Amino acid sequence: MRDFFSLQRWLPGLASLLHYQRGWLLPDLRAGLSVAAVALPVAIAYAELAGVGAVVGLYSCILPMAVYALFGTSRQLIVGPDAATCAVIYAVVAPLAAGDPTKHWQLVMTMTAMTGFWCLIASRFRLGVLADFLSRPILMGLLNGVAITIMVGQLSKIFGFTYSEKFLIERLASTFDYLQQTHLPTLAMSLLTLLALLVCRWLKPNWPATMLALAVAALAVWGSQISPLGELGIQTIGAVPSGIPSLQIPDFPPGLLRELVLPALNLAMVSFVSMMLTARSFAAKNGYEIDADQEFRALGMANLASAASQGFAISGADSRTAVNDASGGKSQLVSLIAAGTIGLVTFTLTAPLQYIPTAALGVVLVMASFSLTDFRGLWALRSSDCAAFWLALITFISVLTMGVIPGITLAVLLGLFQFLRNVMRPTDQLLGTDQDGVVRTLGNDEQIKSVPGLMVYRFNSPLTYFNAPYFKRRVLALLTQDPSAPRCLVIDAVACFTHQDISVMIMVGELHRELKRRGIHMVMAGRHGQLSQWFRQAGVKVGEDGILLCPDIYQALRMTRCYRSQEQEEALTLAEGNPEQEEREVNLATTIA
Repeated sequence: MRDFFSLQRWLPGLASLLHYQRGWLLPDLRAGLSVAAVALPVAIAYAELAGVGAVVGLYSCILPMAVYALFGTSRQLIVGPDAATCAVIYAVVAPLAAGDPTKHWQLVMTMTAMTGFWCLIASRFRLGVLADFLSRPILMGLLNGVAITIMVGQLSKIFGFTYSEKFLIERLASTFDYLQQTHLPTLAMSLLTLLALLVCRWLKPNWPATMLALAVAALAVWGSQISPLGELGIQTIGAVPSGIPSLQIPDFPPGLLRELVLPALNLAMVSFVSMMLTARSFAAKNGYEIDADQEFRALGMANLASAASQGFAISGADSRTAVNDASGGKSQLVSLIAAGTIGLVTFTLTAPLQYIPTAALGVVLVMASFSLTDFRGLWALRSSDCAAFWLALITFISVLTMGVIPGITLAVLLGLFQFLRNVMRPTDQLLGTDQDGVVRTLGNDEQIKSVPGLMVYRFNSPLTYFNAPYFKRRVLALLTQDPSAPRCLVIDAVACFTHQDISVMIMVGELHRELKRRGIHMVMAGRHGQLSQWFRQAGVKVGEDGILLCPDIYQALRMTRCYRSQEQEEALTLAEGNPEQEEREVNLATTIA
């Protein structure tokens, strides 16, 4: 009960801060300011991607960062707006809002709150294992597709035209026509921003290049407005309100909520998997572990905090986390310092932000999207894991052709199908012994021999109702193919009998009767106590007239000597008179123990 109400269970970040070391303060302060310098322009750009005002991106940084610092278990992870997350939000909300900016913002907040609730539900049921549900190849294909979608979508801002098509393929097909509508001052501003960004990264890699590039673009716009040239028609983000956001009560038909439920679930899934990849990478680098279930709760609380502060859904930010780690950040205090810095700008210094051109934000988003792409890694899968390569490629193509939301749904389904395929048709092994009597897999070494008169079988998946028939067919097929005509089957029960399933028990009873008809004895090695109880409850005979149960596979090999030929038994009896052989058997019995 004391552990249930402990601070470490509910607020691990705060518990860690209570043991803060004074020597961490200077590196944490430096890292916090560096993170804020990177997060500020990125948040404004991602707000544009999500279809909401620039200040909403700032709102999405402040409170979520502070909340994660209290609830999270990672000392380096920085949460905030994410390109893939914002692309998903816009793809869901834009059709529902039908061009109404107020409804669009309210739907974004509602979807963010739903995402937070899904994360909390997943944490309650300890579904942190979902961090491994979307395999790395599937996520690779998904992020590559999302990156291409974002980059193509931002071309309209960079070149100064407006898309009339909704989907990516149609936009690419009309690229030549759109390029003829290029607004030259807007294109010049985009090139200026790109040049400033690349020069800063080249000359001063440790400086906040994105912030400096946006500052150069904003100064250029401001200078053009006060110069004799006058307005050049370059679109900017406009006035950014300052201060605490006013409370908004969602005002849209309740039926729209149904349209957000499943997309919010998909968003929670993708955000969590992406966040865990980042968090685990930096945790391993810095030598500590993180709690996946607690991270689910922290992500849920951060998203609820973002919705409450009028923001949009957030996730783990790999680029800002990398800045934190490179700057020497030691604790969650970095998030609090960064949140405070962004809050100071949001509440007092928003006036200069009105001069930032949308073309510059488009350049920032395109450059940020490059960090999501990994085509070299995707292509490398072709030689290392062909099945993974096709999964990644199918996900990538589906995002490009069907859209972000259908692509994410397909990615989740592919992950599920991949798991089901591995469980329904797992690998299996026939086992033998080496010269020392140690049980090993047959076929890996010529010195490993099968045990005469026996077939030792291992099924590398938990047995359940949908793979039990395959298990039975596989065992009977192997027995039929074995030229030595084994008279005893030993099954490694540790690997496959992990839980009680009545369908599995019925299958085992049928398999036992079939083997008995063929004159083959059936032995289960491992899980002696559990299997004895499960078989008796299912009415499956155990013991001399039924299935023999042994504590482990070595004991099973010793017990099954009674089924060997008379010559083998006499040879074994002579061997038992040999002290070296007896010592070897004692060693075998203790090895498995």
